[in-house]
Amino acid sequence: MTTPLVTYTVDGRVGIVTLNRPEKLNAITPELKRLLIERFHEADRDPATNVVVLRAEGRSFCAGYDIGPSPARAARRGNALAWHESLTDDVALEMTPWDMKKPVIASVQGHCLGGGCEMVMMCDITIASDDAVFGEPEIRFSNVGPALIMPFVVGLKRAREMLYIGDPIDAQTALAYGMVNRVVPRAELLTATLKFARRMALIAPEALAGTKLAINRGADAAGFRNAIRAGLDVLAPLYAARTEIGMKFDEIREKEGLGAALKWRAAQFAE
Repeated sequence: MTTPLVTYTVDGRVGIVTLNRPEKLNAITPELKRLLIERFHEADRDPATNVVVLRAEGRSFCAGYDIGPSPARAARRGNALAWHESLTDDVALEMTPWDMKKPVIASVQGHCLGGGCEMVMMCDITIASDDAVFGEPEIRFSNVGPALIMPFVVGLKRAREMLYIGDPIDAQTALAYGMVNRVVPRAELLTATLKFARRMALIAPEALAGTKLAINRGADAAGFRNAIRAGLDVLAPLYAARTEIGMKFDEIREKEGLGAALKWRAAQFAE
């Protein structure tokens, strides 16, 4: 029997969506993306729950999108329109927690990078373990996550530093930046998350949904959704561009594997 990539379970008034690809650090494949959106919608429709928790199995929450060689990725090479279509689907996934009626609490351990980091910033609340690491390293291989929510969460100056260089930050720094709400010991992450979720689930679902909608509408009035669309439109062509670093990264990835390409690039930032 095949292990499901994403599961949905219920704990009292709390729905729990779980990423279940731990051997690959829950990197997002097209199939995982499809199933995650389905489970999000299932959780949002479930009349038995008031709150949704997003968590992951294994040592890391999510290492981002699976960028290993694939026929679909190769077919998009040099094609800005194809990249725009693909990235639009990615942004739709990341925006799903934002657009859900119920509040979504992200429970994060280990790596939370790239698209995983963007998706967590779209959640209403984030509780992180003390070993969590957040960041968007894509710029190091000439890509940038198109869902540019980070400036809204941590401010322009901090977002520029993180997005321009790609350095990750630890959980305590993320707490100081306002990227997460609480940091707890790794061994206590699930317990602390469910305790928080159960307390929130005591609130009337109508009050939670109304408050979330009001906050989101305020963000939209401030330009949030237009900023997300602008980031997608501006950055999609970058994925099709032939930059020197990007081509070298792709060459190593295709010849020696993704791990070798990542190590090559990381070594240049190690000094």
